[in-house]
Parts: sequence; structure tokens; C-alpha cells
Amino acid sequence: MRNLFNNKMASCFLLALLVLAGCNKYLDKKPDNLLTSDMLWQTRANAEAYLYQVYGYVRNAGDDQTMLGFSDETSCSIQGVAVRNMVIGNWNAQSNYWITWSHYYSGIRQSIVFENNIDKVPSDLLSAELKAQYKAEAIFLRGWFYWKLLQQYGPFVKITQLLSTNEDYNKYPRAPLDTCVDYINQLLDRAAQTLPTSWASSSDYGRPTRGACLGVKSQLALLVASPLWNGNPGMTNLRNRDGIQLAPAQYDANKWKKAAAAAKALIDLNEYKLFTNKDEGDADFDPYLSVRNLFLTSWNSEIVFCTNKYDQYNDAWQYGIEKRCAPAPGGFNMQNATQNVVDAFYMRNGRTIDDPQSTYSETGFAIADDPARYGEKRDARNRGYIIGNSNMYVNREPRFYAYILYNGKPLLPAPTTDDKNFYSSAANVDGRGRAEFYYTGKSGVGTTNVVDMTGYCVQKFVNPASNIRQDQVPFRPFIHIRYAEILLNYAEALNEYDPTNPDILKYLNQVRDRAGIPHLEDVYPSVAGNQATLRKFILRERQVELCFEGDRYQTLLRRLLMGAPENRTIYRMNTITTDNGQGFAFVDFYKRIVLQNRYWDNKMYLFPIAQDDIDKNNALVQNPGW
Repeated sequence: MRNLFNNKMASCFLLALLVLAGCNKYLDKKPDNLLTSDMLWQTRANAEAYLYQVYGYVRNAGDDQTMLGFSDETSCSIQGVAVRNMVIGNWNAQSNYWITWSHYYSGIRQSIVFENNIDKVPSDLLSAELKAQYKAEAIFLRGWFYWKLLQQYGPFVKITQLLSTNEDYNKYPRAPLDTCVDYINQLLDRAAQTLPTSWASSSDYGRPTRGACLGVKSQLALLVASPLWNGNPGMTNLRNRDGIQLAPAQYDANKWKKAAAAAKALIDLNEYKLFTNKDEGDADFDPYLSVRNLFLTSWNSEIVFCTNKYDQYNDAWQYGIEKRCAPAPGGFNMQNATQNVVDAFYMRNGRTIDDPQSTYSETGFAIADDPARYGEKRDARNRGYIIGNSNMYVNREPRFYAYILYNGKPLLPAPTTDDKNFYSSAANVDGRGRAEFYYTGKSGVGTTNVVDMTGYCVQKFVNPASNIRQDQVPFRPFIHIRYAEILLNYAEALNEYDPTNPDILKYLNQVRDRAGIPHLEDVYPSVAGNQATLRKFILRERQVELCFEGDRYQTLLRRLLMGAPENRTIYRMNTITTDNGQGFAFVDFYKRIVLQNRYWDNKMYLFPIAQDDIDKNNALVQNPGW
């Protein structure tokens, strides 16, 4: 079968002019004759290239505010970018920050064009079976685009067919939330009837499966069960011009039950499991390699849906994530982890850092290398802690070492000794390339002039085979849905309507097992059956396990927690004080200071629809407060 996902197709470029006709905003009155011409649908290559273009509308969270600094887990150190304006409240419906409304409607339009025309391809060029498969993929993608619209903007305009050039577009208001949810589920159910449970060939990697349909349904059900949409009085004024209420006015506890069932449906497929390093052939389980490599291994058991192809968005993802996460001088120091998320990681004994029994300390420095670096045979110096690291970073859980680059830690994206030394000041040249985030360090404020650094960079997704100094970045997939999220979805939803159910701890502990930390009830016996305490730990587990993947932003939104003071006050290390030549042992560096007190207005729970789109449709109402 032709591989649409691992190589760019030359025919896509030949179709560029045709496709541009379909990239209009959904209300633009443009003719469809170029899109549906007989010539286009008379070759298999052109038809498959058109489907590839529909896939091109699947965006990565890495391209937007969800990963770059809108939630409390990250900060963008570069002033003037959109997300920096957003967190101080400097944006409106005309700012055009991360506008995806017209983007996704273009994808929806093209998916409809494809579904309406794929049967025109001669049967000797494309079998009926492949036509049905491709049609199911397009239907899934339409459901995905509508899901992303709902997630960002709330209730959308439901378009089920191509609109004619003489259509009265003012007859298309936004549909109520429940109608939108039902329609997305209908699309996903239709797609699931044809899509396989798994693909036999790696050449099909990146195509949706039945599990991907269930994964989206799980995400969708969890959103509509959560406080944002489940009887939220803040949505009372979200109405169409005729007064029709667009958000449910009453709380419905049964929605949590539906969300749990949606997650359990995917679990019960028995097609997915949490990835470990043993899947790569290692004899012994290593939690560090397991949580790190699942993002670097293209074909693994944990991925439910991902993007595994090159295009304008994913080329930027491949290269951009390495550059913005890497410290100077090779990287941008741009995507910083905050002290807030650093403090969320557990200790190796599974306890929180504020627990008196955790052994956590903020004073002093490690006097010996970590004696238990989770296996010495691979990348030993890039895990655990080393002599001279702050005790803040000693005996933390494996995910901390896999996901956070902190002051004094050996650098990952620098494979050779010479490359590592490139990142070291003269006094620190030892072949390890330890990150220098202190003031006069090579990655410090005094040498980079990046004044808003936190003292941490994001290391999740960073490939140890990369060489940022040489701009060499290996390919890796962008994971949209993975099995760990589904397990946490199930535990969270189940806890809301049946908090004594043993499945909550069973599936929560599967995630902790893979992370190499003890079961929650073994550390904190009182959690069993305690709904409020379990909720706190489930959300914390999401914060740690799914950090920097966009989930923290979405979780704080749907839980109505973005406005909480503890989530708006962002902390960093004291990166701006002079180190007096003490380098990594500079005591004053390891003091929390406030980076930002971020602005919040409850209208920001939904994005504004761009004013340009509002102006095109008199029936389209703006989100409340915008």
C-alpha cells in the first residue's frame, strides 16, 4: 500500500493550486469546480494526495499555547510572543492568537469533498475496500476537527455538507453543546465501523484505528462531564441570538459515568499497554528509559493516535521542539519548565516533596553520584543526580530526570564529548556539558540576555541522539493520545461517581508502576475511598505523567482551575542574581522567586472566535466576555 505518512508525496505539490481552493474559511463563497473536477479523481495518486492534505489539518499541540506557556507548567522566556501577551490579558477577538476556527473548517470542508468524490476513482485503480477505508479515515478526521473546535471554542456551527455558492450563510448559528457532542460521536462511530483495531504494516502508522475513535470519545466525554460544561453557571449567557441556550444549565452526575465507560471501552480493546524499555529488547525494566523513549519510538504499544509524517506543521515540531527546549548557546532557552511543575514531581519513594517523610531537602548539595541510576548500561550520566547537584534534585522520581533539565545536569542533545564541552564554561569543561543556568553560565541571563528564564528547560521529547549544536534532529512522532492518558481518564471519571471502586487505584497504579514509584495506597493508606484526596492525587498524576503534552492546560480549563491563585503565581529559581564565580554551588540560585502573577479572566476559559469570522455570519455569536 502506498505510504502516505512517512514520506512527502510529490503529487501533493502538483495539487497545490487545487487544494488552495479548499483552504478558505468555511463561510467563504468559493466554487467547488476545481475541487471536484473529473481529472482530480481519475488517478489514485491524486486521490490519495488529497487525503494526505486532509491529514495536514491535524495540528500538533506543540504549535500552540498549550505547550508554550499558558498553563502553570511552562513559561516562554522570549518576550513579545503571543502567549506572553495572553498571560497578561493583552488579547481580544482581533488579536488573532492561535486562531484555528477557519483552519479546522477548511479541514472539515476538504474531508467532505473527499468523502463525496473518492468513489469516482476507477475501480481498477482503487478497490472498493480501500475506498471504504479512506472514506472512514476522512470521517474520523472530520470528527477530530470538530472535537478540536469544541475543545477550544465550545459549541460550533454544525456543517454536514458542502454549502452552495448561493447559500444564505446567516442561517447557520452555533449548535447546542449536546448536539455538537452527539455529532462528533456519530462521526467517530461511523469511522470505527470500518477502521481496523490495528494496522498490520508500519507503513500505515499514523492512520486512525478503532482505538483512536474510542480515544477521542474518551477525551470528549471527560470534557463534557467536567465543571466547565457540566452545569457551569458561567456559561448561562452563552446563547444564540434567538435565545437558545448553548451550554447545559444543569449538572448531570451521570456524565462522569459515561466518561468512565468511554475510557473503559478503549481499555477493554486489549490493544494497548504502557510502553517500557523491555519493548525495545532490554532484559531488565528501567523506568527512566521507559518514560523517556516512549516519545522517541515511532511504533510502540502506548500510542493510540499520533502524527507520523512530515508537513509544514510537523517539520516545525521536529526541529522547533529541540531548539526551543535546548539551552544556549546551541538552543533558544525558550520553553522553560516552571518551579511549579518541578515541585509536583514525586520523590523516589513516591511521596510529595512537602511530606516530612519524603527525605526532600532544599539545602546543600549532593556529595556522591546517584548509586541507583536505573541501570548503568545506557545513558548512565543522563539520569539520576551527580556530585554537586542541589539536594532539591536528589532522589526524585525517574520522570523528573527524564523530563526536566535543571542547573548542573548533564546535557542530553549533545552526543559527543566535544559537543558537550561546547555548552560548558572553561571551569566546567569535563565532557559532561552540565547545563549552566546560573547568571554568568553559558545558558545564563548574563550571557544570553534572556531575562525571564526559570532555571529549567523542558527535556521531554528531546532525543539524546540529537545534536543541537549541529542542528541535527532525529524524527519522532507527535503523540495526540496515549494509553496512559486513557487510564487516568478512567480513574478520574470513576472517582467522581464511584469513589470506592477498586479500579481507581488499580489503573492509577499502573501509571505509577511504569514510572518506578510505589503504589499510592502503599505510601498514603488513607486515600482509598476518599474522593477528595483521590481527586487531588489523580490530578497531580496527570500533571506529572502528561506534563508538557498540553494536558495540564486542558485539565485546568475543564476543571475551572485556571483562575486559582496557586495556578497563576508562577515561580522560578533566582536566575538573575550574581554568582560570584561559584557556579553550580551558588546557594542563592536555589531560592524560589516569583516569575509572574498571571492575569486571569473567566472569559478566557474559551477562546474568542476571530472577529473576521463573526463579521461574516450574523447568526454567529461570540463567546461570553469577548
